[in-house]
Amino acid sequence: MSVAPFRTPDKGRDKPINPQTKYGRLRGLLESRQTEFIMEAHDGLSAKIVEEAGFDGIWASGLTISAALGVRDNNEASWTQVLEVLEFMSDGTSIPILVDGDTGYGNFNNVRRVVRKLGQRGIAGICIEDKLFPKTNSFIGEDQPLADMDEFCGKIKAGKDSQIDDDFSVVARLEALISGQGMTEALRRAEAYYAAGADALLIHSKMREPDEILTFLTEWDDRCPVIIVPTTYFDTPTDIWRKAKVSLVIWANHNLRASITAMREVSARIHRDQTIAGVENEVATVSDVFDLAGNAELSDAEKIYLPATQSAPNAIVLAASRGEELGDLTADRPKCMLDVRGKPLLSRLVDTLNGGGVRDITVVRGYRKEMVNLPTIKTKDNDRYEATGEASTLACASDQIAGDTILTYGDILFRQHILDLVSKSDGDIVLAADAIWRERDPDPNSRIRDLISCSIPFKTGYLEDEAVVVKKIGPDLNSDEIDAEWIGVARLSKDGANEVKNELKLMDAENCLTGASLIELFQRLIVRGISINVVYVAGQWLDVDNPADLMDAGSFL
Repeated sequence: MSVAPFRTPDKGRDKPINPQTKYGRLRGLLESRQTEFIMEAHDGLSAKIVEEAGFDGIWASGLTISAALGVRDNNEASWTQVLEVLEFMSDGTSIPILVDGDTGYGNFNNVRRVVRKLGQRGIAGICIEDKLFPKTNSFIGEDQPLADMDEFCGKIKAGKDSQIDDDFSVVARLEALISGQGMTEALRRAEAYYAAGADALLIHSKMREPDEILTFLTEWDDRCPVIIVPTTYFDTPTDIWRKAKVSLVIWANHNLRASITAMREVSARIHRDQTIAGVENEVATVSDVFDLAGNAELSDAEKIYLPATQSAPNAIVLAASRGEELGDLTADRPKCMLDVRGKPLLSRLVDTLNGGGVRDITVVRGYRKEMVNLPTIKTKDNDRYEATGEASTLACASDQIAGDTILTYGDILFRQHILDLVSKSDGDIVLAADAIWRERDPDPNSRIRDLISCSIPFKTGYLEDEAVVVKKIGPDLNSDEIDAEWIGVARLSKDGANEVKNELKLMDAENCLTGASLIELFQRLIVRGISINVVYVAGQWLDVDNPADLMDAGSFL
């Protein structure tokens, strides 16, 4: 944005515009030699979206703020209620806000207080219109009465005398054309308002053609910044406004109108279909909402300000595969996002981790990764998921393997006590292993299993202080040496995390990482003499590999 040279003299100002403040940046938009544009917003979220889109300023519309609050644009929302909305808008953005201040919410005294309060909240300017309080929207009815011109000049003077920053802008909105009082009256009032101290004029019209706006601009002859709101004459080419030396164009209500259209359509479809499946891929993700709200900054702040004693393990969830055995069920989503009694399978797993105090969760995505978008997770991507195994998927999140770390597959469910057992156990690498795996499935060949041979077999009432160490792990152990099945949950201490990271690097250097599984990774560690411990569990878990498993998952819950 250019702030110089300026369109008009400084009208007695004793110092130049300060482009480092919101007040100065709005003044720079008004007095820029080029036509500038600002966009409507009506709450903190829409204000963030306007800034994200690239606009240099925001129009806080009285119509759309009122509508968003569910009331009419007739001063039914008090100025203090509007001020509360503006505070959220200002706090959430770095660009200046010009607020639609209706008629000033009363007489000169109300204007004085409003202007002071706006300045305290970083609002860069106010636009007040020369109609009677309480106001009626300009597009409702005909021949609306105008305020007494001299009284309105007093409001302008009161606003200028009350501003807390020299660059705060008071804009006078002319309603003479709207009310049918003609061009002569519009120009007469423009002259008076400018002389009273208005920093800019907003000339309004509800004609379908721009003729009377262009006539006003010609007659006024660029004596001060002029703002237009081309809501009704919207198809006028923008270059016409540039040639006519319009200072600022306000796109006045389209964010609210667009949101109404979208919300109506989505609500009607969900009501009709009784499912969100048809709209889920057509709306912003929940992650988008959290990004706009600034959740990442909060996460960074927690690391600075929360005491170290509140730290908890982080978790890495491996969820890159499609789950081809599930057939058409995973045609449009990975199996970790399949519905299990009203929530995605991954969401159920995250709930279990959260219940164990694990909040820092990284999910490694692959197949249909855009579907893996839960609001409380971080994500890493394995875009080579079709050609790689679990070890490569884990390597995609190697920067998250640090300190106490929980590793888990993304297609399993397990009871809370299993996570508690693993979290509290000794050892640098600890696996949760099901000692009654044969009882869970009478057919030992029904699926590939991560089988474990242990130093101490499971026995009822075995002492928890007995260290059970993995002797061997793999899918093809001899029947007489199998003690348990790994359920897909592990815990790494700080040292264990370092061992796993180093082994991933070695496997990559040896060109054997690509197709390797996690149990191959663990077996390599065992061969190198790294101790891996086991915590025995007795069932109470489930992996989802096929449609029957998915049905069982509902019963499991």
